[in-house]
Amino acid sequence: MSEQSQFSSVFVTGGAGYCGSRLVPQLLEQGYRVTVYDILYFGSDFLPLDDPNLTVVEGDIRDMALLAQSVAGHDAFISLACISNDASFELDEALSTSVNLEAFEPMVLAAKGADVKRFVYVSSSSVYGVSDAPDVTEDHPLVPLTLYNDYKGQCEPILTRYTDDTFVGVVVRPATVCGYAPRQRLDLSVNILTNHAVTNGAITVFGGDQLRPNLHVQDYCDALELMLTAPDDLIRDEIFNVGYENLSIREIADRVKRVVMEEFPEVTDIPIVTTPSDDNRSYHINSDKVRKVLGFQPQFAVDDAVRELCAAFRDGLLPESMTDDRYFNVKRLQRLQAS
Repeated sequence: MSEQSQFSSVFVTGGAGYCGSRLVPQLLEQGYRVTVYDILYFGSDFLPLDDPNLTVVEGDIRDMALLAQSVAGHDAFISLACISNDASFELDEALSTSVNLEAFEPMVLAAKGADVKRFVYVSSSSVYGVSDAPDVTEDHPLVPLTLYNDYKGQCEPILTRYTDDTFVGVVVRPATVCGYAPRQRLDLSVNILTNHAVTNGAITVFGGDQLRPNLHVQDYCDALELMLTAPDDLIRDEIFNVGYENLSIREIADRVKRVVMEEFPEVTDIPIVTTPSDDNRSYHINSDKVRKVLGFQPQFAVDDAVRELCAAFRDGLLPESMTDDRYFNVKRLQRLQAS
């Protein structure tokens, strides 16, 4: 495990998701013993299942008996599991409420009861909703526009209600994640636009003026790994924005067009078509705090994420990218009739 870490075993809910599929191998490479606790709507064959330090438990975070049994013996807990992203609330509202809000407090109590020493809660920068402030810091009012970001915000103080000297909690508010991961998502802004550019030869922009903070999935993983090694006194009951480039959706589209045309020189033009959108989430986040307090500085730009995705398309890693529901959270959950 990392020389700086005081922990040897990490329990990751949602570890078979998009970000988890890149984080879990990284933690294993650092020498941690990792348990993935996941409902496995997308399977687990993309995880390094032959690693003796990896345990995968197929479980629902609402199943408190199984979760409490599974978390026993772990030092640290990373909470990723949720019905993810705003569009997922096109699903049954009761499902999202039970998973993203009602399961959280019992989960925190189960972790504390199992003598977990550190709890990392991955919230979302979408808790800010809409803001015209040039830099949204961690103390900015939360203006949730959807139940997803409302529940993310509501869970944050639930964690701090139970923290103490032996149970240290920290909240991370990541920007919209982009780039390649073994369990790929193609329903996030940079990834959507790259898929359309490569697969359809055209980009459709919904709206365009909305401002969005972005974070490469590798920087996301590095930030969470840092939350396992940082000293207690620097992170206890703290909230950290983690983002890199703040761009409008139109700026992202322009970046995607340029990089895809560089990566595929045979493409002579990629038209960008703009259509109206009812998604008016718009905010720029400020991530100075995580840099000043923990020395964390993202290393990978949106351009890097697009190049990485282009390489994955070129290598045949993303077949049927417009139609296979493995890339789209809402479509997969609808097909499975998740409840």
